[in-house]
Amino acid sequence: MKVIHAANELQLAGQKVCLAIGFFDGVHLGHQQIIRQTVADARQHEAVAVAVTFDNHPNTVVAPDRAPLLIYSLPQKIRALESLGVDVLLLIHFDKAFSEQTGEEFVGCLAREFSGLKSLCVGADFTFGYRRSGNVALLKELGQKFNFTVHGMAAVSLDGNVVSSTRIREAVRTGNLDAASQMLGRAYSLAGQVVKGDRLGHELGFPTANLDAAGLVLPPVGVYAVHATVCGQTHRAILNIGRRPTLESPNPQLRVEAHLLNFQGELYGEEMEIALVAKLRDEKRFASLAELKAQIARDLLDAGSRF
Repeated sequence: MKVIHAANELQLAGQKVCLAIGFFDGVHLGHQQIIRQTVADARQHEAVAVAVTFDNHPNTVVAPDRAPLLIYSLPQKIRALESLGVDVLLLIHFDKAFSEQTGEEFVGCLAREFSGLKSLCVGADFTFGYRRSGNVALLKELGQKFNFTVHGMAAVSLDGNVVSSTRIREAVRTGNLDAASQMLGRAYSLAGQVVKGDRLGHELGFPTANLDAAGLVLPPVGVYAVHATVCGQTHRAILNIGRRPTLESPNPQLRVEAHLLNFQGELYGEEMEIALVAKLRDEKRFASLAELKAQIARDLLDAGSRF
């Protein structure tokens, strides 16, 4: 899948285009329906299947107090879209200037730059443009003007409830990872870049990879048996999500730290994706680092029986 940041980067030479538009956080079952319709349209019309999305959530610009924590990091979202057969991803930088475009300006620009636009697919409740003034009805008007078909895909329901990114975030936050996985259509995982920590794990004999999970919704604090994928390899690991109460820091920060079993090496700067297998225990304060070290050893034994 090719990633572009402006429509004119795609040299089409008259080839037709089918578009899907959305933020697609989690690329859940509802999003997958939109993408699959777009890919099917593209195959029918011998066109290029293009997904249009944004590098940050629109609310981070237009309503920062309502900006949600995200299910997926940007690299995760890109991989999920690619797995569905998207040919090209148009990744738009969402900033103040972009947020002030009207719906007509946004879609008109896409229609002109993708001159062979055949179809546009969105969710039925999709809104766009300045102050969310655009909707599927406006898209259909613009479709008649620019000669493209519009699909406003109905929401997907699971167990009688609509699948949404909001519901998945709540499921993750409360630890209902089975429900999150069902709505995602794949096992829930979290991903982030490995960053430098304070190397306490090295001192205890259990070195950890610290993930930058800023901006992501996280499962409840605790210790988990997980599979960690990094540099193309998947490792058994234990994951700690928490504030390390044993250290009694005056300003404890929430940390996401993975200890990979039977692994040695540096991973700084690499992206790691963590698939949770089972929760081992809640976070706990220990009387000393020696007690903490002994508990980690027990956690490793416990994790071995969970895979």
